[in-house]
Amino acid sequence: MFTKAVLRCTLVTALFFVACKQQPKTTEKPPETKALLTDWPVFEPQPLDSTIEAQIDSLLPQLTLEQKVGQIIQADSESVTPEEVKQYRLGSVLSGGNSAPGDKAYADAKTWLQMADQYYNASMDTDGVEVAIPIIWGIDAVHGHGNLEGAIILPHNIGLGATHNPELIQQLASITAHELTVSGHDWTFAPTLAVPQDVRWGRSYEGFSEEPDLANRYADKIVLGLQGTKGDADFMGAGRVISCAKHFLADGATENGVDQGDAKIDESELLNVHAAGYYSAIPAGVQTVMASFSSYNGRKLHGDYELLTEVLKGKLGFNGFVVGDWNGHGQVPDCTNEDCPNAFNAGVDMFMAPDSWKGLYESTLKHVKAGTITMERLDDAVRRILRVKLASGIFDKGAPSTRKFAGDERQLALPEHRALARQAVRESMVLLKNNDNILPLDASKTILVVGDGAEHIIKAAGGWSLSWQGEGHTNEEFPNGESILEGIKEAVAEKGGKLIFSPEADASLTADVVIAIYGEDPYAEFQGDRKHLDFVPNAFDTAKLSAYKEKGIPVVSVFLSGRPMWTNPELNLSDAFVAAWLPGSEGGGVSDLLFKRDATYDFTGKLSFSWPATAVAPQTKDVLFKLGYGLNYSSKETVEVLPENSGLENLEVASTGVFFDKGQPTAPWRLQLQSADLEKQVASFPTSIGGLLVGKTDHMAQEDALKLEWTSTERIQAQLIATTPADMARESNGAMELAFYARTFDQETATVQIGVCSAAGLCNQQLEIGISGQAWKEYRLSLSCFEKLGTDMTAVNTAFSISAPKGTTLGLSAIQLATDADAKPGCDGK
Repeated sequence: MFTKAVLRCTLVTALFFVACKQQPKTTEKPPETKALLTDWPVFEPQPLDSTIEAQIDSLLPQLTLEQKVGQIIQADSESVTPEEVKQYRLGSVLSGGNSAPGDKAYADAKTWLQMADQYYNASMDTDGVEVAIPIIWGIDAVHGHGNLEGAIILPHNIGLGATHNPELIQQLASITAHELTVSGHDWTFAPTLAVPQDVRWGRSYEGFSEEPDLANRYADKIVLGLQGTKGDADFMGAGRVISCAKHFLADGATENGVDQGDAKIDESELLNVHAAGYYSAIPAGVQTVMASFSSYNGRKLHGDYELLTEVLKGKLGFNGFVVGDWNGHGQVPDCTNEDCPNAFNAGVDMFMAPDSWKGLYESTLKHVKAGTITMERLDDAVRRILRVKLASGIFDKGAPSTRKFAGDERQLALPEHRALARQAVRESMVLLKNNDNILPLDASKTILVVGDGAEHIIKAAGGWSLSWQGEGHTNEEFPNGESILEGIKEAVAEKGGKLIFSPEADASLTADVVIAIYGEDPYAEFQGDRKHLDFVPNAFDTAKLSAYKEKGIPVVSVFLSGRPMWTNPELNLSDAFVAAWLPGSEGGGVSDLLFKRDATYDFTGKLSFSWPATAVAPQTKDVLFKLGYGLNYSSKETVEVLPENSGLENLEVASTGVFFDKGQPTAPWRLQLQSADLEKQVASFPTSIGGLLVGKTDHMAQEDALKLEWTSTERIQAQLIATTPADMARESNGAMELAFYARTFDQETATVQIGVCSAAGLCNQQLEIGISGQAWKEYRLSLSCFEKLGTDMTAVNTAFSISAPKGTTLGLSAIQLATDADAKPGCDGK
């Protein structure tokens, strides 16, 4: 277990079995940058392979300047062609969460493999160069190969943390690597080594625990499972892929759990808590490390020389390469997505520039020629990239389609692999309540199953499953998966019992026991950030469970979530309560424990995150169930009736004045498409109504904005509406403004109508403004303008509406109320 105290060199040796040496003097830095390097442990650098270094020495002089710059650029497959890979000699291609070939966010193995061959063959074409360097193709396989049809979706890391089983984690990583080779991928952006300190963070489920010990104990196991053991015959062999430890550093420490936010912590916590996973991943031979989007005390990590170069590459001895995150370099001061020498000079060796790669290539080339980036620094980055490529065997493996397992869909979801994934589900489940030892259940009885989580695999899989956000997928899209309901049916049929399924919980039904399966809907990254931890029932009304309690029917709740949440009302309505996290595509693992389908089965999962007693605080305060808590069948603990005051009663948590942020409406507002005679609530993307098409596009981050295209002359609006009207009279009188960002796609200027309304249907209180240019710009309209048009500002039910003429295509993001900086009403958007 790590402590908050400073980790001294001798302690590092004891904990991580690596050699320590006396810390060298640091180079003097300007006062504004010298802030670290006081107590960091110093690791011996991983030994370099002399044969590989000699190959690099031979290759580097043969590369043109343009080739070297190309090697440090990574483009997304949605934005780059094989011909461009050849022309610019790019070092890597990635496929983002929604960037599969074809018209879906995922693809089958043969489709993936065809694209893999095209990129590889383009990179190996020697036309115009002395030597060609093979490309490496990366993807976020963070809990199995989530973008591959037929692959196993493993439990998310938060569940794996509850298993406390490092050996199993290594086996699961090997499954992911094996299935990645079937689709022709070389590299996965895993493991995530975050140590989340505030589970309101939308990426909390990517962390194993709030304590650093598990990150340290798991990190090397995942690296070994993905890559193999350095020096062994199978290292980076058939069924192995390059791993990537992420996100360096302290992505789990941001203030208020805000994604891409600021970790306002001291150096002791930085090195003792948030660096813990890297202390085992680097000695295990992790080949790449991804820089964090976030900041450390106001310093953007993509531009932090001390952490990336002096700490990671110096003190921690990392000799692979550092890759950026999705346009993360563009957030560094004095940078844009297409121009950022600061990040490269700070230590980012390969830019992840999904859609900005071409402009970034051109600007980086100019910076090298001008001396802003030195040849020494460029050669260092290229050497690191070549080192990883040579170590991975990519120069000798041939085209992806020629490699072992390539394109063989029979290699997906192998029975022994599914058995391991099912074991992981069993070991990850934590039994929080089992009053009167209701579990295990008798499968020969009449079992009533309720809740929307029972039949939908995607709800159990969560984000990064088939698509980035994991929204709206059907069970047919998981051909090798099993829902929780299917597992229960199998168990009940085996014992001759009777199963009744009522997803909405018909109160008239009766049974010997009710199993309720419900929880969070899928999300990923910043779209999962929350203001509080109160579980708000969504597709299933948990209050309906009270009807069964009143009849004396025991209730077992299976809670699906990417974080611990305040669920006191649900706990009170349940005789047994299981935290199942996000178990993935092997839903049968849940029924294994509910019914004890094998005599050896029992609950072994223990909380790796403490469970909150209120909805307002991070897990380190007001704890209901402590870290390490978890019952089993024989436990005698009784959970008494819990208080149901969430702590939100006196907080204005939802009153943020934000209507649309990070790619989604902010509750209670929801997105609706409205015409004269039709309306449509938007549940997933892309979608349409009549002549209005709505999808997602990028503004400040991946898919954080709407893309709207009007294709007919019919008047159709996109609206942000609420069932209960909001009183905005104070904001209108106080000179507040409706602010949003917009851009055009195909026009220099587009004329649009913006509205704020107090009546249902089409919004008629609209202002006409011009959206100019294909660059994102902020537009502002005083609320008083809409009041003058006739809007009742005491009862606003449409916070924002937009319509445009046929042929208009717009981007739209960050819709919110803002203070009028000019203190004068503006009705023209400027």
